[in-house]
Amino acid sequence: MLLPNRIRLMGAIVLLSTCVPAVGQDAETKQRAKAVREMAKEGAPAIAKIAPYLDDAEPLVRADAVRTITELGTARSIDPLLKALADTDAEVVVRATDGLVNFYLPGYVKTGLAGRLSRVGDAVRGKFVDEANDQVIEPWIEVRPELAPALNKLITGSAVVEVRANAARAAGVLRAKGSVDELLGALRSKDSRLMFESLVALEKIRDPRSGPRVAFLFRDPEERVSTKALEVAGLLKSAETAGDMQTAYARSSSIKVKRAALSALALLGDKQARPQFTAAMSDKDDGLRTAAAEGLARLRDPADAPQLDQCLNDEKKMPPRLACAFGLVQGGRIDLGEASALRYLLNTLNSKAWKGVAEGYLVEAARTKSVRTGLEGIALGGTKDEKIGLGRVLAASGDTDSQRIVEQLSRDPDADVMRESVRALRILRARLP
Repeated sequence: MLLPNRIRLMGAIVLLSTCVPAVGQDAETKQRAKAVREMAKEGAPAIAKIAPYLDDAEPLVRADAVRTITELGTARSIDPLLKALADTDAEVVVRATDGLVNFYLPGYVKTGLAGRLSRVGDAVRGKFVDEANDQVIEPWIEVRPELAPALNKLITGSAVVEVRANAARAAGVLRAKGSVDELLGALRSKDSRLMFESLVALEKIRDPRSGPRVAFLFRDPEERVSTKALEVAGLLKSAETAGDMQTAYARSSSIKVKRAALSALALLGDKQARPQFTAAMSDKDDGLRTAAAEGLARLRDPADAPQLDQCLNDEKKMPPRLACAFGLVQGGRIDLGEASALRYLLNTLNSKAWKGVAEGYLVEAARTKSVRTGLEGIALGGTKDEKIGLGRVLAASGDTDSQRIVEQLSRDPDADVMRESVRALRILRARLP
């Protein structure tokens, strides 16, 4: 009777003895990871000491090394993070990708995919929080040339879709022109996450070659993919896709797709779409009315002025009303009287909810010399928000004559105006020849 019990006891001892080394290894792993974090207290010089841990056998240690190097965040961090992009562990690669972007866009790592990773066995899962993702580096920032090829390998070669999608997002934030072909290739992946992130990246990079090559996605069953493809083609003014845009507008049952298609046609200023613009001015959907007014604005046909005038006077919704004011300005109504369309856009710069929309219209309107001259003449006497907004407008659409005005705004006694105008001045100078 004792024999079976003795056998069970011996088996338990054997099992326990086989677990001890594993427990010990786990403790050693945690100790090495802790050592990495402790080194961070030494500051940037510690990067050289931490870098060898990128070759550690345990992903946990390598991930902590990448996280710590990212937090130290000096130029010394770039080479080790580039090395980590070739790691075999998805978490390490995602953290290294976000760490590289964070060097050029401080704070990115807090909102990137790395902050929302979780492990399910050996797999890594994560969620992109901000699908719109409008983050992008400042135009004057130069990125190390090695980054685009390294990201391209991930976009095309990783077996983990989160890694590919995250690399595509990084390429967009960094304005990586060298990644355009890889991003276009990723549109054929059949994975909506990767396709969407690649489209957003192409939208930020703004290579005109991309426009015609996204048109096949206008019919994609995933709504966010088809609408983003339409937005990209419209933004890049891909005139050869106008027929496909017309088809999407006429045949889609999705109001979001119809809005995107009409907005894209509006960005093209497509004369063939004038009947659609005119008809949509009285549509019950305010998004379509807005796109229609923008389309008429870019056609600049004097015959449309009465319809735009009526819209400005009678429209109750702000988006189409602002679009109608924009249409009148584009049609030549550039006086700055209190009841004028241009003054209405200018006054809207003081609205927290709508100043971004008004600023976008003013940026486009200010590409016309007469409009720009009028805005330059009143910029210094505006309200705080008007000064900030007009500084941004002149940064995007100004010329050498605008530089004097923005320089004066950069010396404004208001700290917010001064800070934003200094940034505007840098953007303007980066644009000028």
